[in-house]
Amino acid sequence: MPTPPLVALLGLFALVGILICAVVVLTYFRLWLRAWLSEASVGWLQLVGMSLRKVNPTVIVDSRIMAVKAGLNITTNELETHYLASGNVMRVVQALIAANKANIDLTFQQATAIDLAGRDVLDAVRTSVHPKVIDCPDPTKGSSTVAAVAMDGIQLKAKARVTVRTNIKRLVGGATEETIIARVGEGIVTTIGSSQSHKKVLENPDSISKTVLARGLDAGTAFEILSIDIADVDVGENIGAALQIKQAEADKQIAQARAEERRAMARAREAEMVAMVQEMRARVVEAEAEVPRAMADALRSGNLGVIDYYRMKNIMADTGMRESIAKADTLIPPEEGPK
Repeated sequence: MPTPPLVALLGLFALVGILICAVVVLTYFRLWLRAWLSEASVGWLQLVGMSLRKVNPTVIVDSRIMAVKAGLNITTNELETHYLASGNVMRVVQALIAANKANIDLTFQQATAIDLAGRDVLDAVRTSVHPKVIDCPDPTKGSSTVAAVAMDGIQLKAKARVTVRTNIKRLVGGATEETIIARVGEGIVTTIGSSQSHKKVLENPDSISKTVLARGLDAGTAFEILSIDIADVDVGENIGAALQIKQAEADKQIAQARAEERRAMARAREAEMVAMVQEMRARVVEAEAEVPRAMADALRSGNLGVIDYYRMKNIMADTGMRESIAKADTLIPPEEGPK
């Protein structure tokens, strides 16, 4: 007899359901079994829901197993939430386990916040347990020493090593290693610059570390400075002498410029005086040209007689003769005496 349509439809649905169950079992059985044997059971529906939400079930199950074995109470929903927020779930769980073993107060919310802030939360926990050493300055980013000049003008080049420990509570929003390096470098420059002599710094290099450490450079950072050790101090150039040489050269150039300015003014004044002399001579010539005209007017008007005119001419001739004789005497060399 032919199978009724309703029975065939139900049978088809049952077959599809069995196939779906089989696929689910084959896909997630190993994960479910591993979680169940680890006493960190995860439901079948949760595993299916993870795949539908594009969450990697393997990462969530492995993270939950690690948390349960370490005695941490972290639910799958919390792990999924952090995974969907693009966080590193495995790294966070490992950090929580390390913090728990080291008796460091670190909650799941703090760990996820640190991870989402872009910090390596596991490395932060490890640094809290085992302090790290930071080179100041960072040799990978330029110069390997911090250069500063003492009051006597001698340059010193120092290199420091800073031992820091991560402060978990200030890790979110706290300054990074670059800030520590910059502050320590500033402290080294200030300490050397305030020293009366570079010899004192060379005699007691620990004075730099004591001064820098006393300034509390870890304020507002994600680290706690344990010690600052001066690894090396070298003598550099005599900056004071070089500056004095440059200043003397600049003063010399300024003096030369001022002398040249005075020389130019003197030349201009000389040219001006020559022009004034030429002008005066022109005026004299002009005045002398007026004399004959004045004498002619005086003769016409009767103010000057003919006898007076000839007397004046004789006086002028006599004066000219005397001047000629005087010039001739100056040109004749003196007679030499008997040899």
